[in-house]
Amino acid sequence: MKALRTTLLIGFTVLGMAAAQAQDKAPAAGHHGMPDRAQMQAKMGDMFAKRQARLHDLLKLTAQQESAWATYQAAIKPAAGDQAWPEHGAAAKMTAPERMSKMIEHHKQRQAKMEAHLAALNTFYGQLSTEQKAVFDDHTMGGAHGGHPMQRRARGATGEHHADTAK
Repeated sequence: MKALRTTLLIGFTVLGMAAAQAQDKAPAAGHHGMPDRAQMQAKMGDMFAKRQARLHDLLKLTAQQESAWATYQAAIKPAAGDQAWPEHGAAAKMTAPERMSKMIEHHKQRQAKMEAHLAALNTFYGQLSTEQKAVFDDHTMGGAHGGHPMQRRARGATGEHHADTAK
């Protein structure tokens, strides 16, 4: 009986310590264990900065091109709180026409931002040499080394579609 009591006491102690340790290591999270909007924006901002730094290094810009690069970066940098959409609770309280109107407004804002990005891109791209343009084309969205990771996986390492995905 004493051995059983000792075993149970040790078992509960270990479980308690494991639970406390798991609680300490749990990341701060939002709804259903998912990161909240601020955490996601911070992570996306870090990823954006890393991609842009890598592209900058690959382009091997001249001193004359650096100011064009800085202007381009300022124009395409994601703004904090960009793409704000109402929280689920607020959107659920809207009527269907209100939600559709909000969606259309959101898409118009996104299109205006994309048009501004295109203007900045055209200005910067015009400053690049032929070799730099090839590097830029390959390492930005949709290029052989750019774009969304899932798209790259579907294309394969060479940028060509796999035979089974082309059908």
